[in-house]
Amino acid sequence: MSNANTQTFDTEQYPFINKGLEGIVAFSTNKSFIDGQKGELIYAGYNINDLAHNVSFEEVCYLLWHEKLPTQAELDELNKELVANRALPQPVLDYIESTNSEASPMSVLRTATSMLADFDDDAEVYTDEANMRKAIKMTAQMPAIIAAFHRKREGKEIMAPLSEGSTAYNFLYMLNGEKPGEQAEKTMDLCLVLHAEHGMNASTFTARAICSTMSDIYSAITGAIGSLKGPLHGGANTAVMNMLLELDKDADINEFVSGKLARKEKIMGFGHRVYKTMDPRAVHLRSMAKGLAKEVGMEYLYEWSETILKTMKDEKNIDPNVDFFSATVYYSMGIKPDLYTTIFAMSRVSGWTAHYFEQFANNRLVRPRALYVGEKNLPISQISDR
Repeated sequence: MSNANTQTFDTEQYPFINKGLEGIVAFSTNKSFIDGQKGELIYAGYNINDLAHNVSFEEVCYLLWHEKLPTQAELDELNKELVANRALPQPVLDYIESTNSEASPMSVLRTATSMLADFDDDAEVYTDEANMRKAIKMTAQMPAIIAAFHRKREGKEIMAPLSEGSTAYNFLYMLNGEKPGEQAEKTMDLCLVLHAEHGMNASTFTARAICSTMSDIYSAITGAIGSLKGPLHGGANTAVMNMLLELDKDADINEFVSGKLARKEKIMGFGHRVYKTMDPRAVHLRSMAKGLAKEVGMEYLYEWSETILKTMKDEKNIDPNVDFFSATVYYSMGIKPDLYTTIFAMSRVSGWTAHYFEQFANNRLVRPRALYVGEKNLPISQISDR
C-alpha cells in the first residue's frame, strides 16, 4: 500500500536499524569474552580450553557468580548447598506428573521453573544474599525437573535426588534410574562446563532485560528459558540430531549436504553470529563425540558429522558451532534429542543468574528505540465505507 504519508529513511544516518542488534554494545560485563576471529572464549578471565577437563561445573558456577575460582572450602560449601536444594516442592512434582506427556520438555522446564518462585520465601527478596540462594536453588532443581518429566513421560518412577555426587552424576542418576559410571559423569560434567556461559546471546540479553525492570530472578530465568527454546538458539542441537536421524546408513552424505545447499536449506549446527572460525566449544565436543560414538557402536554418526563438516567447509567455508557435535555426544549417551536444549538450560542457568547479579548491581532500564516506518495521520472513514 502506498500513500503520500509513507516515510523513507537513509539507513546510513541515525536513527537506523541494526537487525538483530548486530554490533550494538548494550552492557559491560566481567562474565565472559568472545574473540570470534581467534575462536577464543573466556569465562571471567579463564580460557575455556584451560577450564575444560581441569575444573568441575560447580567450580564454573562459583567462578561466574563470584568472578574467582573457589578454594576447596568454598567449593565444599557450594556443593553442600546444591545437594541440600535438589528436592522439588511437591506441587511442582504434581504438575510434572499431571502435565501432557507429549509436551515439549523445554515448555515443561519453563513452567516448572516459574512455579519454583511460588514455594520460595525469598522470591520477592532482592538482597544479594537472597538472590544467591535463589541462583543455587535453580541450579540444583532444574536437573530434577528435566529428569522427572522424562521419566514421567516414559511411564517410569520419578527418582528422588541423591544426597551425594556432582550435578552431572545426580542428573544422570535421576534420568536413567541408576548411578552412572565415571566416564559418563565426566562427559556430562564437561558438557555443563562448555555450555555455562557465552556472552550477550539472546537468552542472556532476555534475562538482563527482565532484570532491568527490577523483576525477580525467577522471572528473568523463566524468560531466558523461553528465549533459549528457539531453534535459532538452544534448540539447534535437537535440530542437528533430527537431521542425522533422517539419514539412512548407506546415505551419500556429500550429496545430502550439496542438495540441501542447492535448495538453500539451512544445515543446522553451522555458522555463528560471532565466531569466524570453529567454535572452541565444538573442538572439545568433537573429541568427545568421536570417543563416545566408537564406545557405543555408533561410529557412523561421527563419520557422518565429519563428512558434513568437510563438505560445509569446502562448499561454504562455514565452521560448526557448539550444537553440531553436542548432538552426537548426547545421543551416544542415550539421551533423547528433545532433551538436549534442557541440558543446555540446566548449565546456562549459572551464566544467566551471574548476569542477573551483574545487571542488578548497576542497573538501568533497557529501553531501546524502534524505527517507525509506517504511515501517519491517516483519515478515518466511516465503517460502512471501509
